Amino acid sequence: MGEKTYNQETIVEKNITLSFEFERYILEHPEMLEQIPDGAQVVLLPQDDPELYRINLNTAQKTLQTGETVPIVFVEIEALAPPRSRLVNPRLTTEAPLRPVTA
Repeated sequence: MGEKTYNQETIVEKNITLSFEFERYILEHPEMLEQIPDGAQVVLLPQDDPELYRINLNTAQKTLQTGETVPIVFVEIEALAPPRSRLVNPRLTTEAPLRPVTA
């Protein structure tokens, strides 16, 4: 079983997605934000992506080894749910609608 190897672009893309989803989660669960110290480095550890988990954990460990005093908070994430559309009742037509658009 071969191990995945991510290039820098893939790592950045995956972490941007995780960060965006974590921010959305925090907005819906502000009590979690209260548990994160001001100025903390938040390390996202996706359990369903062992390679990214390892990369992010290693990056955090390197920060710890530098002697920096910034608090580090580890967030283990079981998985990302599939993205869902937020469209409400879309309709397809082959002709342009004749009614005015309302806000």
